[in-house]
This record gives sequence, C-alpha cells and structure tokens, in this order.
Amino acid sequence: MVQTIDQRAINTVRVLAADVVRGANSGHPGAPMGCAPMAHVLFNKFITVNPKNPKFVNRDRFVLSNGHGCALLYIYLHLLGFDVSMDDLKQFRQVGSKTPGHPEAHDTPGVEVTTGPLGQGISNAVGLAAAEAHLAATYNRPGFELFNNYTYTIVGDGCLQEGVAAEAVSLAGHWKLGKLIALYDDNKITIDGDTAVSFTEDVVERFKSYGWHTLTVADGDNDVDALEKAIEEAKAVTDKPTIIKVKTTIGYGSLLQGEEKVHGAPLSADDIKQVKEKFGFNPDEQYVVPKEVYELYGARAAHGAAAEAEWNALFAKYSEAHPQEAAELSRRLAGKLPENWQAALPRFTPADPAVATRKLSEGVLTALADAVPELLGGSADLTGSNLTRWKKAVDFQHPSTGLGDYSGRYFRYGVREHAMFAIMNGLASYGVGIIPYAGTFLNFLTYGWGAARLSALSQLRVLYVMTHDSIGLGEDGPTHQPIETLTLTRATPNMLTFRPADGNEVSGTYLVALENAHRPSVIALSRQGLPQLEGSSIEAVTKGAYVLQDAENAKVVLVATGSEVSLAVEAAKLLAAENIPARVVSMPCSELFDEQPAEYRKSVLPANLPAVSIEALGAYSWQKYAHAQVGMTSFGASGPAGQLYKKFGITAENTAAKAKAVIAHYQQVGYVPELGIEF
Repeated sequence: MVQTIDQRAINTVRVLAADVVRGANSGHPGAPMGCAPMAHVLFNKFITVNPKNPKFVNRDRFVLSNGHGCALLYIYLHLLGFDVSMDDLKQFRQVGSKTPGHPEAHDTPGVEVTTGPLGQGISNAVGLAAAEAHLAATYNRPGFELFNNYTYTIVGDGCLQEGVAAEAVSLAGHWKLGKLIALYDDNKITIDGDTAVSFTEDVVERFKSYGWHTLTVADGDNDVDALEKAIEEAKAVTDKPTIIKVKTTIGYGSLLQGEEKVHGAPLSADDIKQVKEKFGFNPDEQYVVPKEVYELYGARAAHGAAAEAEWNALFAKYSEAHPQEAAELSRRLAGKLPENWQAALPRFTPADPAVATRKLSEGVLTALADAVPELLGGSADLTGSNLTRWKKAVDFQHPSTGLGDYSGRYFRYGVREHAMFAIMNGLASYGVGIIPYAGTFLNFLTYGWGAARLSALSQLRVLYVMTHDSIGLGEDGPTHQPIETLTLTRATPNMLTFRPADGNEVSGTYLVALENAHRPSVIALSRQGLPQLEGSSIEAVTKGAYVLQDAENAKVVLVATGSEVSLAVEAAKLLAAENIPARVVSMPCSELFDEQPAEYRKSVLPANLPAVSIEALGAYSWQKYAHAQVGMTSFGASGPAGQLYKKFGITAENTAAKAKAVIAHYQQVGYVPELGIEF
C-alpha cells in the first residue's frame, strides 16, 4: 500500500498510541487513534513551538481538553523533539514518569496546562487566548508584534457536556477571542456508549449562539486537506473564536472502532497486530517510528526554532525603540515582581477606624494596581460586593463594545464562578508573569472547586478573593454562609488559606500571596467592620500565626482568625477581670504556621497551656491547634450578624466561659495533652 507522508505520519501515531496504552495496560487508545489526523495537521502545518525551548514566549499554545487521550499529546511531543523520549512513552502511566495518566503541566515539557477533569482544558484555553489578547494590546507597537500566537484546543463530547465549558466558551464569544481555535472530536461516543443516550443537541448551533465562528469537516478520519482548509479559514476570522466540528471514528483502525469498548481500555494484542497490518506496519514490532516521520516533524521543529530566533531579533530592536516597555517585559519574563512593590502596601494603627476586610482588600488592590501591573482582577458579577475593582481600572473587553479594550486589567466574568477560576488558571499559565485574582462569596468557592483544586495541583499563583466569609454575612442565611469551606481549602495540598483580622493582616496576606509564585491563595474577607488591632503587623502574617497580645503567666491561649480575633481580645479582657491571664494568638494562615520551625510553633502555642479556638465557621480540624473550640457545628441561619453570633455562642462571654472550663479540666487531671501539631 502506497501512503502519502501525511498518511504515514498519521498511521504511525495510531499504531504507536495502541502500543503505548497496551504497554501500560491502562489508558484510552480510542481518542488518540481517532484524533490523529486533526492533530497531525495542527502540529505539522500550524502550531509553532520550539521543542528546545518549551517556554518560548510567543509559541502557539495547545490544550488537549479531553486529557484522557494524552497518549496522543505525548506522542506528538516526542515526534517534535521535546524532552519526551521513546523510553518515556514506554513508561506511560508509571510512577515518576514524564507521561502521567492525564497531562500535567509541571511533569511534561510542552504540556501547557493540567487537564483531565473534562471541560477544564477548553476553559483554560479561553484564559490562554485572553492572555495573548491582553499582552498584545499592552506591549505590541507598530512594526513590533511581540505577541500574536494562537491557542488551539482539541475537545471531546465530554468536555462540551460539562457546565464549566459552557460558561467559558460563552465568555470567549463575548470577548471575541479570534485567536482561539477549537477542534471538536465529534465521535459520538462516551463511556456510556452512543451519545444518543444523553447528548443530542446541535453543538454547532449552540456555539453560533455564543458568538463563535463554526465549521465542519465531514471526514476527519482521512481528509487532511479539508482539515487544513478549515484551520486556515478559522485563522482568517479575527473577531470570533472558531470551533471546527470534526467527524471522526473513535479507535479508527481497531476491530472495535466506533464503539465505547475502545474508549477506556487497551486494545487486545491481536487487535493491535491487525491494526498494524492494516496501516502497513510490521505486526511483530512495537514502538516504531519511521525515519521519514521523524524527519517530517523535525522540519516543523526547525521552523519553530527559527521563529524563536526571529522573535529574539525583533525583541532586540523593540528594546531599542521602546526601552521602558522592554525592561518591564523582561522583568516579567524573568518571573520577578517589581522592585520595592511591597512599599505600596497600606499600614494601619489601632487609631484607624474599624473597616470590613473586604474594604481593606479593595484599598490594597488599589495601591497595588500601579505598583504591580501584571495583577489582573475580576469578579463573578459581584464587583460591588467583593470590592475587587480599583477606581481607575479599565475593563478587559473587545474594543468594538465601547466598554473597554484588551489592555484592560479587570475581567467581568458574569455569574460564572467555575469558568472564572478555570480562566484564571489559563491566564496564570500563559507565562509572562500574569497574576490573576477574582472574587465571589466564599461559599461559592465550591461552585468552581474543580478549577480551584487544579490551580493547587498545577502550582499556579492564582488569588481567590472570597468575601462574606462567615455567618457574619448575616441575613442572606445558610445558603450563603460558609461553614465547611475553609476546612476544605486548608486540607488541600499546595494551597494557602488566609483569613486576615485587620488592615495590617490584609496587607500581609497580599504580600505572601504575591510572593508565592507556585501556590494559589484563598483570601477570606469579612462583610462586617473589624477594628485595627494592637500588635498586628504586615510581617507577622508571613509566619502564619503569631502572638498578638500576651499576658504574664498566661493560663490559656485564645487562638482565632479573621473577625474573631477581636472577639478573642475581648474575651481575654473578660478573663483578665477575673485574674485569669490569657494569650491571644492570631492565625491568619495555618499552612504557613505549619511550615515554621518547631521552636517557633512551640513559642506561639506552648505545650503547657490549654488552647481555645474561635472561628465563626466549622470547628472541625481546629482540634490540631486547640483543646476546645468555639465555632459552628451546624449550618447557619438568617438574621443580623450580631444576633447570629449570640445564637451560635460565638461571643466573648462564651469564649471566656469555655476557657475557664478548659483550664479547670486540665487543672483537675493535672496535665495538658500535647496538641496534634507535629513539633
């Protein structure tokens, strides 16, 4: 059988995907075999990357949204010459390999974002495309197109069924992201079988209603010319993102092609042999790539290396013509924050008035807007409640709307928490120092938890500005009052949770959040006004917890966060009136505290003192730091905040009473058991 070089390359990917998945005895061969033609056209004809420098700034971005088909992506990274060897392919899905079971950005060179949970990848792609549009508007000048890359994504039926994708692609259409191109693998199969059982909508018409340009390729199994023509047409449309519906056969070439059986399990050995015979390969050989296929992709890799060299030459000229912008961009590319940016952080004294921490956050963001230009903000239709927009902010909008432009740094996400978080992950992943933050109510963090969890797994600096942080939000009631939310965030690896108590702690929170380049931060902020505390400081936040106020010969430690720190201070005064000295500890970030040396932790929470925690959220998990807890063991209720605090016993009086009971108990038994902290 005589094959064109395109056919030979596509079939190489198909048989190699079968070998890779079979070698692991785990994985998904169907999508790689069905998507091989569209991926071939993308990587051989359109995507510009430099495998020798995977972080080339103006590279095209590719996202495999249906990440279960990652054998496809790993194979193309290998063929192009990224640091993904044939041995790495043979280690597919094995512990410690560069080829994990779903794409992970920090494990595999060339993988842009961590995908797998369906719908996240295409939503990340919207963020990547928005980042390019923003940076182009910010730094490009006539004759100097520093940023003009495309973002490509392959998506499957599962991705398009997930709600997060619907939220994100709606925004992409509104923002008119013309350099975003999605190829929809329309194979009509999910794990449950034919999509006729659950997914019968007209995807093309849906995307048209979102404001997307739409195209269809009828034979995605073979017609590479039609695929190339469709992508060329998509690139020619500059004011709309494009989705190309590509009709494919899952597991093309297998005896099980077109069936769900080829979706999530390796092909049998006999099936693989007949696939190889069908496509002109030796059935007794495994992991084979013909020399001409390597040469084909080697030429594309050389094209990418030349593109980077051209970009570097262009940037050198740009540096001469626009030295200030070039210096700023160089700083960002180096991953450095602006020099002395911390000086912009507001500081407070007890003489300053009581203010809600959400309002204090607004002041910090306003102060940082000019000091840290890579800070991009937003809100899920709660700007006036989250207070996330500084007064001079320009909205990120397509210029044709008259509502802003692409240089704008404030994103109006609408009521789309999940997409907002996923798009922020895309913005942070672009690689030019962008620091995205956005707000909603703390209780709605879990609306978008799939994306928030991925920001921690992906080691992304994303800031979740979460207001209305406890039962203190009041009358909106238990549907809006978070109880368990911070237990979840504090239990999540590589995520920082902050609940600042006053202005200095809010400033310290942003200090730490911005300086942690590889961890997301959840910032829980109050609706009600809080006093500026004696003893607080910006620097103290970096330790996670600290002694706010001490007493000689203290008998008990009162440890609190956020709005309850001032309540702990009041409780300490009540105890002092009864000659019971109490230490007050503020713990704005338990994760940071846990990372401190044992000596410091013991100095804050001594082993010989009983401790009582106070937090107007769930008391669960505070047992690690306190022998008794003042907090929530039920959902909240609707009513004024002050009445709710009394109803649930979160008061200075109850805290003092519990402290006395704890002291009495341990005096009676004669010892204080050591806390759960690992000293």
